[in-house]
Amino acid sequence: MTKKYDVAVIGAGAAGMMCAAVAGQRGRKTVLIDHATRLAEKIRISGGGRCNFTNVQAGPQNYLSQNPHFCKSALSRYTPQDFLGLVKRYRIGYHEKHKGQLFCDDSAEQIIAMLKSECEVGGVAWRMPCKVMEVASAGDAFRIETDSGTIVADSVVIASGGLSIPKIGATDFAYRIARQFDLKLIEPRPALVPLTFDHAQWQSFVALAGIALEVDIETGDKKSRGQFREDLLFTHRGLSGPAVLQISSFWQPGTALTLNLLPEMDVAAILMEGKTTIKKNLGNVLAQWLPSRLAEGWLTVNDFDPDSRVADMADKALRKLGESLNRWTIIPNGSEGYRKAEVTLGGVDTRELSQQSMMVNRVPGLRFIGEAVDVTGWLGGYNFQWAWASGVAAGMSV
Repeated sequence: MTKKYDVAVIGAGAAGMMCAAVAGQRGRKTVLIDHATRLAEKIRISGGGRCNFTNVQAGPQNYLSQNPHFCKSALSRYTPQDFLGLVKRYRIGYHEKHKGQLFCDDSAEQIIAMLKSECEVGGVAWRMPCKVMEVASAGDAFRIETDSGTIVADSVVIASGGLSIPKIGATDFAYRIARQFDLKLIEPRPALVPLTFDHAQWQSFVALAGIALEVDIETGDKKSRGQFREDLLFTHRGLSGPAVLQISSFWQPGTALTLNLLPEMDVAAILMEGKTTIKKNLGNVLAQWLPSRLAEGWLTVNDFDPDSRVADMADKALRKLGESLNRWTIIPNGSEGYRKAEVTLGGVDTRELSQQSMMVNRVPGLRFIGEAVDVTGWLGGYNFQWAWASGVAAGMSV
């Protein structure tokens, strides 16, 4: 049996539900299709189950894209305050963590329920679980073949996301559709992901697993440079924590990371100036500034004797120690991959799309939104804000 709709949205995640709700509430006959058995799993697990649903500071400067100006239009027309207005209307309690991150007080389930309710207000039809086998042009419309029948729609919105976290259902569906319509793709890769290191190289750091501290971290240069002050976490396999997740989006294979483990201090200068006044040994001095296990481990890894008296050490040795702490340079050999990546960098080249409507310039009626396109936010609620903003831009224009 064939059913006819004005709009078919494929992918019932953050961007897809927002788009369907907006289109439906504009009076467009809308169907929302998803292959999963459980709705919006990525929202559910985000923010430790409390959903970091936006960031009050979100702006174009917080996004990576080969076409960096593309995101400006959608982000300016649907802001964090707009989404916050929706959250408040549903009386969902929320709180702000550091750097503008907004979380639910109780549960991410509240955001899912809110979006589902907004879809119901718009009379959106649901097809879930429903597998899409084919999307094809059919004159001025599109024919969608699914395992529950044929759907014909004037407009199709692809909101099926990227490749991150395959265990909750991520697929390459969006990229397959893009290739089918001869659209250019920016090569996808894992982003907001822990970085790994050569086993032999990392062996001496394994004993530091579990230690966390705030650091400055950077990589790249000029336009490709990324720099953050965030918390770093040592793991058995490498480095993680917000600092590394942030920098992973900027990191290129084969290039180094530079970390400052004591960003407020010039370690070498302090040690050299204090040679006449510092009575403690090196291990005790560093333990005043760093977690004690890190202080001891760092000295061991860098061939310093923790029992050495600062007063007895040569300036050259103190400079070497200071450099190791203030400019630690290390080259990852890879990342934990899509299994641990929070988002996918790359996707449908935004130069193929209208920044006002998210529609494919050469294929009237076909749109891509959310993580499927080459717009990737920083860690901290930015990717959800792109989902809401791109979803609204498409929903208002179908």
